[in-house]
Amino acid sequence: MRNLPVKLGLSLPNRGVLFGLSTVDALIQAAELADQSDVFESVWFGDSLIHKPRLEAIVMLAAVSTRTRRVRLGTICMASFPVRDPVLLAIQWASLDQVSNGRTILGICIGGGYEPELRAFRVKKEERVGRLKEGMLLLRQLWKEGEVNHQGRFYSLTGCEIIPKPKQKLPPIWIAVSPDRSKVGDKVVDQAMRRVGELADGYITMGVTREEFQRRWDVIQAAAEENGRDLSTFETSIHGMVNINESKRNAYEESRFYFDHYYGPGYPTKEMIKVWLAHGPPEECATLIQSWIDMGITTPVLRFTSYDQLKQLQLFIEQVLPHLRVK
Repeated sequence: MRNLPVKLGLSLPNRGVLFGLSTVDALIQAAELADQSDVFESVWFGDSLIHKPRLEAIVMLAAVSTRTRRVRLGTICMASFPVRDPVLLAIQWASLDQVSNGRTILGICIGGGYEPELRAFRVKKEERVGRLKEGMLLLRQLWKEGEVNHQGRFYSLTGCEIIPKPKQKLPPIWIAVSPDRSKVGDKVVDQAMRRVGELADGYITMGVTREEFQRRWDVIQAAAEENGRDLSTFETSIHGMVNINESKRNAYEESRFYFDHYYGPGYPTKEMIKVWLAHGPPEECATLIQSWIDMGITTPVLRFTSYDQLKQLQLFIEQVLPHLRVK
């Protein structure tokens, strides 16, 4: 039975720097403010390499790790995980874990299957799930003491031992996945949730209704039980969008600019925005965020869809937080 505290996270737009949404200095200042507050417990960056370019996530986390002391540091979704070499990534992430004094969370996913990126790294689209599963296995083996001998479908290692090891015994690996049931069907959604229950240390979703989240959680729990896994400390997260503005229309329009540039025109849909974008006056923002918490989200990670990250942070702390039940 889970009885976990609510831990608020801050997601910073490292892609937004490329189209004028923010600056590197503003992102680092926002991370420092989050660290100095008693409100935010983690700081996150998104990831992609060729598809949806941005300042590289591990580099940004390393920069922020030297300017913070308390918050956990994570990738809200390492979409490039299937194309990254697991030995190199194991060394990079262990180094980051050492630099941050054991504060990392590696959030991964299979990515969107962007063909030019896959070709650049000699990976096929249909290999992504297999590479995610095998890559997770290898990371955990490499982070332990001793040599790794592995003959898998995608990777082959003989007498491989990496140094440094992480500061944490095993840095947690969370899986981010949020398939649209109406498009892919029940079988695909259930397969994705079973992977979470079988392999992950935490789960990250995007905008979702209470009913859909419960259906997913039921499958995650069943898969974990079948594999003898204890979910009592298992965190569930939403990468939730927020824009605080007394004018709901202005909040929406600024968010729409953000979405069009960050994700591409047409995404998210109006239906998804209803469950994914907390926008408008503080009380209205708090209402949607509280609904995420009430449906079972333990770790809401908030992304401010605004030009002014620092102002939004302050508004959240001063005007939205008092309306939330997070203790």
